[in-house]
Amino acid sequence: MTGVRSPQRSGDSSGESRKERIDRELMELLNELRVALPGVQFLFAFLLVVPFQQRGADLTDFQRDVYFVTLLAAAVATGLLIAPAAQHRVLFRQHDKEALLRRSNRSAFLGLAVLALAIVSAVLLVTDVLFDLTLAWITAVVIGAFLIWWWIAVPYWKRAHNAQDDPDD
Repeated sequence: MTGVRSPQRSGDSSGESRKERIDRELMELLNELRVALPGVQFLFAFLLVVPFQQRGADLTDFQRDVYFVTLLAAAVATGLLIAPAAQHRVLFRQHDKEALLRRSNRSAFLGLAVLALAIVSAVLLVTDVLFDLTLAWITAVVIGAFLIWWWIAVPYWKRAHNAQDDPDD
């Protein structure tokens, strides 16, 4: 029969069912997070030992505030980037992978955004401690602009100019 689709099959050329597509997309997301997690965990671990270094007491109020923002951002980014795997484990066999995929995608995006804040804050702090505040702000703004450009602007521009897959076809 021409033009009649099986309810189990999507309309894309790969011939995968909706369930197969959701399973694949969830596994792709979890695999992508495996790349981001070691970096954010390393940053968080580093931040946890900073106060116990001898020089930690020599920080200015501004540097302590930036440190606190960086520490919180790294902690929140870690939580957001680990959330998809944790939810996947807790919700195992609950037959709602599509909702899990949507939540996990939002969590991963927010986690990367907060990770960018942690990176920029860490650069601001370290550059201020080693050099001066003016260079620290310039460096932090450049790094922030780079991350926004490469992590957000370019992908959204590509998304806006490419044909979208319709998951319901």
